[in-house]
Amino acid sequence: MKLIGSVTSPFVRKVRVVMAEKKLDFTFVQENVWAPETTIQQTNPLGKVPCLVMEDGSTIYDSRVIAEYLDTLTPVCKLLPPNGRERAEVKVWEALADGVLDAGVLVRLEKTLRPEHQQSQEWIARQWTKVHAGLRVMSEGLGEAPFCMGKQYTLADVAVGCALGWFAFRFPEVAWRDDYPNLARLFDKLSERSSFKDTVPFLA
Repeated sequence: MKLIGSVTSPFVRKVRVVMAEKKLDFTFVQENVWAPETTIQQTNPLGKVPCLVMEDGSTIYDSRVIAEYLDTLTPVCKLLPPNGRERAEVKVWEALADGVLDAGVLVRLEKTLRPEHQQSQEWIARQWTKVHAGLRVMSEGLGEAPFCMGKQYTLADVAVGCALGWFAFRFPEVAWRDDYPNLARLFDKLSERSSFKDTVPFLA
C-alpha cells in the first residue's frame, strides 16, 4: 500500500498512527496539495490528503474511511468495536475530533491565505467557538477515565490525540492544557506511544 500525505496534516497523522498500531507495511509519499505541481487529483479528485493507494491501483480517501478499512486488515490492536453502540460511540469521538480540526484548519487558512485586511474576524470567531465547544465536550466525555472509551485504547484516542497535537503544533497559544488538564494528561500519555512519537508534525 502507498499512503499519500503530508507530515503536518493531522488527518494524515491519524492514518499513520493507525498503520503503526496495526503494524501494517506501507510506503509514505509526501505531497503538498497547495503546490502548483501537485498531482493529488490523479488519485483523489477532491485534491485532499490522506489518500491510500491499494496494491491494485485503486484508491481510498478520507481519513475516517481509511482508518476504518485498515482496522479490518489485521486483528493486531483492534481500534474499533465490531458493531453496535460502542462502535458508534468511537466513531462519534472521531467525528468530534475531526470537526474540531476542520474548524481549526479553517482559521489557519483564513489567516494564511488572505491578506490581513481581507480576513473575516466574524468567521474566525465562529470557528473558534466550534473549537472550544468541541474541546469542552471532549473533556467532559473523558472525565477521569484513562482513555476516551474508558479503559480501552481505541480509534477515539488516536483521533483526539492527533487533534490535540495539531493545535499544539499550529496554535501553541491556545491554552487547552490549562483549561482541560484531563485532555493534557491523555495527550501526554498518548505521546509516549511509538506510533505518536514517530509521527510528530514538523516543518521541513
